Amino acid sequence: MRFYAQELCGRAHAYNFGGMSDTGKIKQAAAERGRKMGLPYAGALLPAEAHALMQAGARLVDVRTNPELAYVGSIPGSVAVEWQTYPGGRPNPDFLSQLAKSVGKDVPVMFICRSGARSHAAAEATMRAGWKETYNVLEGFEGDKDAEQHRNNVGGWRKAGLPWVQS
Repeated sequence: MRFYAQELCGRAHAYNFGGMSDTGKIKQAAAERGRKMGLPYAGALLPAEAHALMQAGARLVDVRTNPELAYVGSIPGSVAVEWQTYPGGRPNPDFLSQLAKSVGKDVPVMFICRSGARSHAAAEATMRAGWKETYNVLEGFEGDKDAEQHRNNVGGWRKAGLPWVQS
């Protein structure tokens, strides 16, 4: 059985995982991607992969600021825990305790932000704090900037057509 994942360079790559479940295939592809990127946590997911794992019971944690969630949009079913506070952009000193109230350390947890940087830091910090299976969602909610410096045109949760709402 083959699983296709969009690689960081924009090319599709086939993974062959035999009779493994879809969830297992996604996790293995994410782990392979993470190894190639030198990540210390479980792996790096593409938005569609994160959505599939979310449907299978993994928890998606959106680490963007509350104003970003209100004005840019949010993902139904995700847990919101700011990685950095607004205003000021300082690290949220209560991040781990707030997360622990919503997501157990034995539940697979995926982190998403605007473009993948804050969520990478959150995945690493939670792995070090004892969460057993942490992932970063590559491309984030809005994706990278295009040639005109606009987001939402190159990658990301919204560009992938996945569920989201706006206040």
